[in-house]
Parts: sequence; structure tokens; C-alpha cells
Amino acid sequence: MDNAAGERDGWSRRRFVGAMAGTAAVVTVPAPAAPPPDPAPAPQRRKAEPGPRPLYLGTYTSVEGGGKGVTVARYDPVSGAVTDAESLAEIPDPSYVTVHPDGHTLYAVDEREDGAVTAVRLADGQVLGSLSTGGSGPCHLSVHPSGRWLLSANYGSGSVAVHPVDTSGALGERTALVTHSSPAPGPGQQGPHAHQFITSPDGGHVLSVDLGTDTVYTYRLDTEHGTLTEVSQAHTRPGAGPRHLTFHPNGRYAYLANEVDDTVAVCAYDPETGRLTVGEPQSSGASGDATNYPAQFVVTPGGDFAFLANRGHDSIARYAVEEDGARLRLLDTVPVDGDFPRQLALAPDGRLLFTANQRSGTVSVFHVDTGTGALGQAGEPFASPVAVCAVPL
Repeated sequence: MDNAAGERDGWSRRRFVGAMAGTAAVVTVPAPAAPPPDPAPAPQRRKAEPGPRPLYLGTYTSVEGGGKGVTVARYDPVSGAVTDAESLAEIPDPSYVTVHPDGHTLYAVDEREDGAVTAVRLADGQVLGSLSTGGSGPCHLSVHPSGRWLLSANYGSGSVAVHPVDTSGALGERTALVTHSSPAPGPGQQGPHAHQFITSPDGGHVLSVDLGTDTVYTYRLDTEHGTLTEVSQAHTRPGAGPRHLTFHPNGRYAYLANEVDDTVAVCAYDPETGRLTVGEPQSSGASGDATNYPAQFVVTPGGDFAFLANRGHDSIARYAVEEDGARLRLLDTVPVDGDFPRQLALAPDGRLLFTANQRSGTVSVFHVDTGTGALGQAGEPFASPVAVCAVPL
């Protein structure tokens, strides 16, 4: 969500007017040519290397003062200093970006009424093509751990989509589209609003968080054909407005940021069934007069600490993770030195934390004490127009 204050209904919560409530539960699209064979084993993201590392930045291009697409900067993994931003690809409204597990291809949403996803080869910035998501306002995407499937969430139409990924990193035609038609929208919502689509740590299920229906949907992904079968639903309390789910490294617990009612929740996860159970709401750590909208959790690689981006309070809430992931204990909040921190990301080794501050057009960087979870700011924030996503490799 980027237009939070005073815009609590429908698609205007993000960028457009008039939410589209879906009616069909599942639309299966004719499959493309047979997908490439499963890699063996699944590729793993490269670890950080000494010297400057790439930091990929997503922005809005169609707002005043916006960026020109996806940019790439460099960050020092020791000092945290960010420098040398340059254009990578002129994609319209790439509000969320991610990188293939092999590190060769970047994917971005085109958050427009006619939503699309775009693949970019990182070696030379060549756009490998854009394909429709089958919905409106896509705001999140992720790559399945096998590297063969791209998962995307359409906020405006409340649907999730699957595209195959070929050996070059390019995308094939959509293989599945599911609209969240049940349950009914929550209080104040005009329809479903899919906000995230991710794979569980065990790889057996994919989960979508829907702000409009106050529900996290679990699906089984057919990894041969790219189709989806719903297996369970987990419901928050009415009006919570869940936005993002982040798993603990042990795969048995996850942490949910509820945007609308300004809470968080610990969720239990059963890898065998894919069933998620949402716990009681807890504090986001925000205080004072400003309306606050929790955005996203990240968890340190060792699973000892969790950090939450708070938009409005403009802070990072620090939590100690206890009882092997089953409990979050709020420690304190740390100012981000920016306005509206929409997204958080940890460097691969967990020693740096990045916040993309949308309204101030900056990226803040913090050193993370891996023993205590303490945060220390690494210099002045880095200027980046309407920064809404920062991905360090």
C-alpha cells in the first residue's frame, strides 16, 4: 500500500480507483510447451563476496518525482555505504523486484491496471520480455526454490498467478490464475487484495496473503504443470488486513504483519498439510499520534531476531524470537531516519539491514549485531526516488 492515510477502501489503498472483486475461483490457462526438466539440485542464491555488492532498487515511475524503472547501486558489505546508482531497466512502476536463485535474472512487477511481470538479464540489463499477470496492480512476486516458476500477486483484482521460467531466465505464458473469491471481503474492503505470494521453506506449498479477505491461502503447486490447488485457509480477526508473511528458518513458525489494524501475529505452520494457524494479535511497537501501517518482517539467518517495518511511526520494531520461533518479544523500536519504510531486506550474511523509505525517497542501512539484534545506522540514508523495494545480493 502506498496511499495509506485516508484511503482505506478498495484499490485506492495502492494506486488506482475501483477495486475489482473476483468471481471465478480458479482459471486454468492452457499450459505452454513442456517446461524444462527439474534442476538437480535446486539452485541456491550466491553468498555475499568481498568488495562492493549489487543493491537492486524498485520504484514507482508514474508518480511525481518517481524513478525511471529498476536501478542498481553498490553497497559495501562491511561499512554499509551505498553508492553508484545507475539504471538497469526502464520498466513501468516496478514496485517490487526479486532475483532468481541462480543470481542471473531479475524479475519485476509492472504495477499497472493491466498488470505484468518482466524478466531482466542481469549480465547486461537486457529485458527478456514482459507477460500479463491476468490481473490488476501486481505488487509482489517470488521465485519458487526450484527456479522453474514465478509466483505473483495482483493486489487490484485479488488474484495470484504462476508463470514458468525457462533455462535462460525468460518467462513463459501463464499456467495458472486464482482469484480469491471466498471468504467475503473484510470490514471496509470492497474486494480481495492479494498482497504476497511465497513458497514455504519446505517447498511443499505456496501461500498467498490477502489483505482484502483477511486470509492466508495455502496451495499445492504442481511443479510439472504450474497449476494450483487450494488446500487450506487461515483467517485473521476481521479487519486485520494481513499484508506480508515471513517464515522462521525452522519452517514451523511464521510472522504476519497486519497492515490495517496495526498488529502482528505469530503463526504456526504444519509442513505436512500446509495448514497455517494464526495466533493472537500483538503490538507493532508503534506509539504516538501517527497512524501506523506495519509493512514487512524479516528474520535473521540464525532465527534469533525479527525486524518489522512500521510506516507512519517510521521505525523498525525489534523482536527477540523465543521458544524456537513460537514467541516474539518486543524489544524496542529504532527510527529509520526516513519517511514511510515500505520494505525491509537483510544482506545475505544478515549483518546489514536495508529499509526502502517511500515518501522520503531514501534507503537507510543499519548494522545488525548478530548477538544482540541491536541496530546501528550505517551513515546517512542513500537518495533513491520513491524507493519502495531494495534487494541486496
